[in-house]
Amino acid sequence: MAKFFNTTGPCRADKHYMLDPLSRLGEIRSLIENELYFVVHAPRQTGKTTTLEALAKAITAEGKYTALRFSCETGQPFGDDIFKAETAILQAIERASQNTLPVELQCPPFSGASEGSQIAEFLSHWSRTNPRPLVLFFDEIDALMNRALESVLRQLRDGFTYRPHAFPQSIVLCGLRDVRDYKVLSGGEPRLGTASPFNIKSESLRLANFTAGEVETLYSQHTATTGQPFEHEAATKAWELTEGQPWLVNALANQVVRKMGIPSSQTITSLDIEKAAQEIILARQTHLDSLVDKLTEPRVQRVVEPVLAGLMTGADFTYDDDVSYVRDLGLIASKDPVRISSPIYREVIVRVLAARASGTIDLERKSFVTASGMLDVNTIVHEFALWWAENAEFMLASNYYNEAAAQLVFMAWLQRVVNGGGIIDREYGVGRGRIDVLVRWPGLNSKTTRDWQREAFELKVWRDGRPDPLKDGLHQLERYLDGLHLKQGTLVIFDRRKEALPSATRTQISHTQTPKGYGVMLLRA
Repeated sequence: MAKFFNTTGPCRADKHYMLDPLSRLGEIRSLIENELYFVVHAPRQTGKTTTLEALAKAITAEGKYTALRFSCETGQPFGDDIFKAETAILQAIERASQNTLPVELQCPPFSGASEGSQIAEFLSHWSRTNPRPLVLFFDEIDALMNRALESVLRQLRDGFTYRPHAFPQSIVLCGLRDVRDYKVLSGGEPRLGTASPFNIKSESLRLANFTAGEVETLYSQHTATTGQPFEHEAATKAWELTEGQPWLVNALANQVVRKMGIPSSQTITSLDIEKAAQEIILARQTHLDSLVDKLTEPRVQRVVEPVLAGLMTGADFTYDDDVSYVRDLGLIASKDPVRISSPIYREVIVRVLAARASGTIDLERKSFVTASGMLDVNTIVHEFALWWAENAEFMLASNYYNEAAAQLVFMAWLQRVVNGGGIIDREYGVGRGRIDVLVRWPGLNSKTTRDWQREAFELKVWRDGRPDPLKDGLHQLERYLDGLHLKQGTLVIFDRRKEALPSATRTQISHTQTPKGYGVMLLRA
């Protein structure tokens, strides 16, 4: 069977192109040697299960420990029923043991114990009877909730003192989030907030995304197998669009190789990767849908909304716990500054949040394209101004992501204009109250992306208690144009002050210049 880029479930070396999973968590070995209990967490579909399964098999094969990965997800349906959740976990351990361990290392059959002690009693018995110290990976531990989760954590903490002879030498809790964000409803608090009742945790490790070099290495496996090359710029573009998120990296390659019909004799280019990204965004596959579902959570909105509006700064320590939570979900980058974690995620988030506006916009793209195939920016801005004057109050009535509502509506308008014919790139000026938007459009004679028309937009909001952002906006647009090597652009300023005139009165278009003399179409809306 020919190998392929995997986008569903754990990777297997005999079926899938994959990187060496053992290289992704090198520090685990010393933690296990030191008999420590710790946490490994990462967003969905970043390779946790693949990595942990490979690590468990490798550790067992070395002959010093009995290592096993199993999933706690089977305990989730039982909610607060501690006994049933414990039983489901023990059955998962037994299945994993029988399927992956040599007979002499497999766990003994578990016998009943009282509710709230089954896990501890079983692990104690197995540790005493197994010829090697146990190393256990509790995968999907945060699928458990409330009393069941709390009970399991307390049993593990209680047994910690008796390791390694009467309890596992090392236990690793693996899930989407760090232990502080496990869902335990107690006194109205929806999460632990600290490591208790697992305060024996020594470390919290986060599985990192692929580096640019690792993306190129992964793609080169396809070349070695089939002879079809990825140009260097294609692998670089894939990393730029995904920031190395493993599922996205594989999904882009899978889209190009299996779904876009590119002949195997043809080199895969950066333009192919960009087209694949647009198709993935439009398709909104399960992985992406599971992420955007989180946007309605208050903790997520408190972070994502100011990021989209350009209001989040490094000094926003009041958001510290929320930032950590949203970072654990993979929606924002793993390191400061706080920003959406990749261009693909940025595009998906904007499309989802702008969907309400997009559904009210009825446009014919051809009316914005000239006879020569170029986008008519002047018409785009004037038509938006007319539409905004009539619809602004209605579009801004919702409190859902209200801080970024005006910008989202404008981006929805642009998206309907482009409508799959071009590409929109978005950058959020973290803490600088702006959004940079670049529209790239293929004219009739465009043969590569280097030939495409490029149009830059700067989006600003005038808020209560703040001065007119025109001066800052012109400077910011100028810097944006300098970076793009363009000499003209569009500045849009939305007046969101309470005392602002009605939209029909205040919406107007004029022309001005940046300090360097670059031409600017100014829309005050």
